[in-house]
Amino acid sequence: MPKPRTRRVPVRMSRPTGTGRWLRQLHFSAFSLVMMGVLVLAVVILAPTVQAFLAQRQQISDQQHAVDQLATQVNTLKDQRARWNDPSYLRAQARDRLYYVMPGEVSYLVIDDRPPAAKQDATPVSSRLQKTRTDWVSSLFGSFMGAGLTEATPQQLGGAPTSPTPTPTPAPKK
Repeated sequence: MPKPRTRRVPVRMSRPTGTGRWLRQLHFSAFSLVMMGVLVLAVVILAPTVQAFLAQRQQISDQQHAVDQLATQVNTLKDQRARWNDPSYLRAQARDRLYYVMPGEVSYLVIDDRPPAAKQDATPVSSRLQKTRTDWVSSLFGSFMGAGLTEATPQQLGGAPTSPTPTPTPAPKK
């Protein structure tokens, strides 16, 4: 019996994509494989060495920074020692800190007895000039006119207790 004839359908092969085609075109030789192995081996061997080198450089820079700070501190302390060797500075510190006075001088110690709220309300000292908030000329003139035109007695103005005797009034003019 004769074989039935089968029809062949051509199968279309899909073209490889860009990456697939690129990979298929690569041909590795033994030399390129050896060189890639040497490269990987070099990275594995050198990576810890480079890391240790960078860590040491960081430590060196940290220590150099600490040395610079200590050198600045030494210079500051040398300046202070030179000041303390000066007799006038030593005398001024003894006066300020220990309340020493020279023979024949009298020392007065003023204790600030203001309440804490008044002490904290002080404005800071400024190195630049500031404009006054009030006009002192008009304030002085107002004080002068108020003192001259008042009918209060000096006892009333001074806050002293008033005497029980009435204040004399001027007699009306005839």
